[in-house]
Amino acid sequence: MPVSGPSLSLHQLSRHYGALRAVDSVSLEIAAGSLVALVGLSGSGKSTLLKMINRLVEPTSGTIRIGDEAIDSIDPHVLRRRIGYVFQNIGLFPHMTIARNIAIGLELAGEKEDRNARVAELLDLVELPQDMATRMPDQLSGGQQQRVGVARALATRPGLMLMDEPFGALDPVTRDNLTGQYKALHERLGLTTIIVTHDMAEALYLADRILVMEGGRIRADATPAELLSGDVGAEAEALVAIPRAQAAHLIALGKQA
Repeated sequence: MPVSGPSLSLHQLSRHYGALRAVDSVSLEIAAGSLVALVGLSGSGKSTLLKMINRLVEPTSGTIRIGDEAIDSIDPHVLRRRIGYVFQNIGLFPHMTIARNIAIGLELAGEKEDRNARVAELLDLVELPQDMATRMPDQLSGGQQQRVGVARALATRPGLMLMDEPFGALDPVTRDNLTGQYKALHERLGLTTIIVTHDMAEALYLADRILVMEGGRIRADATPAELLSGDVGAEAEALVAIPRAQAAHLIALGKQA
């Protein structure tokens, strides 16, 4: 499928909170159709960087362009309809049916299309049965709710998806399944995706490019293969060492069985 997602350009982007430089002079070029993982320890600036892209947080300085447009020239509400946003706590409206939760973006945007048909299409897309449309969020499992969150983010057909620890609260089996399903969905729709994760193993599996943040700056920018080679800096090596050690431990346990 042709790429439909936009390119993204960040130039000297900073966000300061008093003396704290949450994001410090970050410049990046992200190609259309990329799936980029943003990793790093808590407080490294990952979520702040993500939130500046859809103007939930305004930069102290610097510029962001989506395609050829500077985002500060776009009304924030219009901008957010062009960007899908998925986060760990999902944020489904508990008093609304699943269908209404999915269609809320279309409703707010005043879209005229058949919302029932669009909801049915999106439920198929995220591999949920059609009868879930009439259920309430508390009738769904955590994994099902997160699928609904992805469907809601895709409702207005954005080309850019921002994901902030979207699978972090799920059990390992559900998390693994959803990670694989989202990767396939990203490729099928030709999206541009930036995903924040604390899980380096997830980043290595999911992304075609990994950015390692520390102290508000990008300390490493590499493919998964380059990161695993161990030649991209101490910050990245410390993060890669964790899944590598876990894998070695599991192999050792298997030999003892």
